[in-house]
Amino acid sequence: MAAQQLHDTATPQSTLRTAVRLAVHLLPGADHAGISVIERPHHRRTVAWTDEVVRSAESGHTDRDRPPYWDDLWTAPVVRVKDSEADDGGRMLSDLGLRSALSLRLRADRRRLTVLTAYARKPRVFDEAATRVGRLFTAHVSLALDSATVREQLTEAMRTRDLIGQATGILMERMTMDAAEAFESLVKASQRENIKLRDLARRIVDANNAT
Repeated sequence: MAAQQLHDTATPQSTLRTAVRLAVHLLPGADHAGISVIERPHHRRTVAWTDEVVRSAESGHTDRDRPPYWDDLWTAPVVRVKDSEADDGGRMLSDLGLRSALSLRLRADRRRLTVLTAYARKPRVFDEAATRVGRLFTAHVSLALDSATVREQLTEAMRTRDLIGQATGILMERMTMDAAEAFESLVKASQRENIKLRDLARRIVDANNAT
């Protein structure tokens, strides 16, 4: 059921929003959840969250007070904070009433991580069983996110093709060109003005619609 909900999402952003909502229901003990992108050296951006507590937990840190477990995520696919009042959790979590955290990587490359983190108000909530559930869940999230990304890219490619086709048709009519000449004219103008072909086509179509 959860996998179906994830794969039914239409866009990457809706996949992320669905994932954090499901994480609270599926991960034993989870009270809150968020998905964030961590970029080297220490920048973190929250892209989906269940509530403002999550946004507070993941923002506003300086290099000096950022939670130590953030750095661990570069070398480990799963990081658990057993009790934020100990040294491994960072003061901000405990100040927000968050005592446990379970972070699981969704995507990773050399400079960027996408991480799902579940939070709990009680200490030592996320045991090995919760971690196994979390890893299985994030595997489904990753697959659904990849599928939604591909669908979005294909949709955008189709829209771009249609837009360029409309612009080509406008040039054919206005300048008495055939299709090949009109398209070549678009490409040359794009290179000359240092603008993406898609954006140039949109400009032509919008100007034509305004007349």
